[in-house]
Amino acid sequence: MKAAASKTLPEATVSEHDGVRYLHLGTPWVQGAMRVARPRNIELEYVQRMMAWMLWRDSEALAQGHAVQLGLGAATVTRFCRQVLRMRTTAVELNPSVIGAARMWFRLPDDDKLLAVEQRDAGSWVADPAHLQVADVLVVDLYDHDAAAPVLDDAAFYARCRDVLAHGGLMSVNLFGRDASLAASTARIAAAFGGDQVWTLRPTREGNTVCIAARGVAVPSRGELVARAATIEARYGLPARKWLRMVRPYRPDA
Repeated sequence: MKAAASKTLPEATVSEHDGVRYLHLGTPWVQGAMRVARPRNIELEYVQRMMAWMLWRDSEALAQGHAVQLGLGAATVTRFCRQVLRMRTTAVELNPSVIGAARMWFRLPDDDKLLAVEQRDAGSWVADPAHLQVADVLVVDLYDHDAAAPVLDDAAFYARCRDVLAHGGLMSVNLFGRDASLAASTARIAAAFGGDQVWTLRPTREGNTVCIAARGVAVPSRGELVARAATIEARYGLPARKWLRMVRPYRPDA
């Protein structure tokens, strides 16, 4: 599980179909996936889109700094940041069963000088004064076994997420649910970060909307964004030019 509000945490289970391994938490809902033959690739489309924060970073400094993931899932983002981008990476996950499954079934490496996996509640982690401005990238994917709505989604949580980011830092959030709940979540993020520092991507077919928020980032020109997207595609194989066609600035009345 990527976060939990209850004391009883579900056991992680694994299924496999057509070469793709899936993580579940006692329900059919998919909590993460990995193509077994290409474990460093990002299999799910919404998880690919969660890497759209890369567009807002200068290409020469793209992989510098500290990336933090709130919610481990199948460790897709964690593996990508640690093994492909070679960033210092921290993952925060409450459920020990998820951590165990990620290590056993989803190629999550052991902790080392670049990787730390902490078994801890994400809300507690971002509220810890020791974590003020420690992250350059923050990836938030916090859903329980029912995947009905984010477990942590209030104004105080997003304000603390902003506090965790260094100046120029970026956050990506997976938002899944009805239009009304999406609008409310995005408004809370905008209240914490400022409306001019928030963008959304079009929803996936499954209904996942990725929201990007920044702390004091100057919006690049269109030409610069196109050049960065081309670099991301060439270096890392992610569909960054497609992201550019679907990203929109935050509009409270939209």
